[in-house]
Amino acid sequence: MAKGFVNDDAVQDQIDATVADAVARARSRQLKGPGLSHCEECAAPIPAARRKAVPGVRLCVKCQAERDREDGVFSGYNRRGSKDSQLR
Repeated sequence: MAKGFVNDDAVQDQIDATVADAVARARSRQLKGPGLSHCEECAAPIPAARRKAVPGVRLCVKCQAERDREDGVFSGYNRRGSKDSQLR
């Protein structure tokens, strides 16, 4: 059976690379330093329990939920590309 130019581990390599990118992206977003007592976007007080649970917190729950919803649009990388994109 002909396989073309793809090695046997190509699909797994692609999955591993996608997971590694997602982990790197999550680590780069990890909060560092002391948290804030008030939200940096709406100035609402951030409860002590949230500051204790999320070190380095900068947003209240409402603003964080809104930011997470906006960030959810990200769909990852298309590592294989489509035939049309390869022909351009």
